[in-house]
Amino acid sequence: MNKLNEILQKKFGHANFRDGQKEVIEQIIDGKDVVAILPTGMGKSLLYQLPAYLMEGSVIIVSPLLSLMQDQVEQLKILGEKRVIAINSFLPFQEREMAFRHLADFKFIFTSPEMLQNEQFNRALRELSIAYVVADEAHCISQWGFDFRPDYLRISNWLHSLSTVNVLALTATATKEVVVDIKKTLRMTQPFEYIHSLDRPAIAYEMVEVENQQEKMKWILGRVTSTEGPGIIYTQSRKKTQVYATMLLEQGISVAYYHAKMEQSDRILIQQQFQQGQLDWICATNAFGMGIHKDNIRQVIHDHIPTSVAGYMQEVGRAARDGNQAIASLLYTSTDVDQTFYVAMQDFPEETDIQIAYQPEYSEVEQSETTTRILTYWKEQLNEQETIELFKQIKQKKWLDIQSFYSMIQNDTCLRQQLLHYFDQTLLEKPHYCCSKCKLDVSSILRKRSDEKNDQDEMNWKNRLNFLLPS
Repeated sequence: MNKLNEILQKKFGHANFRDGQKEVIEQIIDGKDVVAILPTGMGKSLLYQLPAYLMEGSVIIVSPLLSLMQDQVEQLKILGEKRVIAINSFLPFQEREMAFRHLADFKFIFTSPEMLQNEQFNRALRELSIAYVVADEAHCISQWGFDFRPDYLRISNWLHSLSTVNVLALTATATKEVVVDIKKTLRMTQPFEYIHSLDRPAIAYEMVEVENQQEKMKWILGRVTSTEGPGIIYTQSRKKTQVYATMLLEQGISVAYYHAKMEQSDRILIQQQFQQGQLDWICATNAFGMGIHKDNIRQVIHDHIPTSVAGYMQEVGRAARDGNQAIASLLYTSTDVDQTFYVAMQDFPEETDIQIAYQPEYSEVEQSETTTRILTYWKEQLNEQETIELFKQIKQKKWLDIQSFYSMIQNDTCLRQQLLHYFDQTLLEKPHYCCSKCKLDVSSILRKRSDEKNDQDEMNWKNRLNFLLPS
């Protein structure tokens, strides 16, 4: 047994590597930059965890969400690793100061793109022996960096300040254009690329056109109350997450809502309850999902057209991690394209916002926190006209992405085939349960809810309703 397999078995309890894992790990140990694209459930975390035990120095993992960081920290602790910490804005001041002074004691250091701009943290990092840097959920560099969280783009300058350090970029979805953004931002030199097929044969795709929003609610109520989860209902508004949760709670469903404006402690609690099986359903915005380690999600329902194919694939990819059959259902109306574009543009800087940002008295102008953050960054990089042109291009691309998704739904071509084609991949073999364009028998996939479960949920729904909607 070689060293890699020995550590795999001893530290992680696995007898064999999954496809691609060993090849990627060997490249990391050889000191190469690596881009690894593997679908959800393929064991991406092992790719940065295992090499650490064969290399000197600490591993810096840049992660997009606090909940994701905390989950990964807990996963490592369960494996017996004590030298792990998450350093972010939620860490109390005294604990953070102590962590900075003893950073070398940690093998795995999780942090956010924003935290990398902290000078005190950077001084501590520069004194550290770093084995390699990990960009987890690396698609966020392209998906969020340009028009939502510019600190992702600042990672490039941060890496430059560290001189020579190798980088591992991990994600479940990335087009060729996104891979280019990742390589450029992470200053990669001739990286090794491992791109696994993004097809998830155990997930069937169901597209359902309805007349209006009321019909969507009726459909969701019927599906959730008559079939088994666990499942996630994705919607675009925070208000709708609560409306759906209340509607389902009143029918005895074990459910909670989840969105980014909730208290962090409530979000963590709900996530834990779902992972541990105390909740069967989550009604959520796209804030929910990254880092969810739940193998048996059987249904993912969207009540809207998503803003991008990549985002949709990330969300439905949370189902069927155990390899058993699941279904992804999408409800839409003819007006959903305009609604989705409106939602996508809510915090998007308009041309007048950009013009105002370049005025001398800009500091006195009130704009949304997101708009201010975005424009503060781009003022450092581009002149006024260049920024206007950049955001025209981003806006046009968002519109084309939404239109592209809608055209996939409307035509007669196999949806699975089209989703893979978007990522420049080819469908080699259709599974038995493919998509609603391929004569999908939905009734044979879904399991009916048992009467015993209905009675049990009926007893608990009032308590859950009181917790979620206090008087």
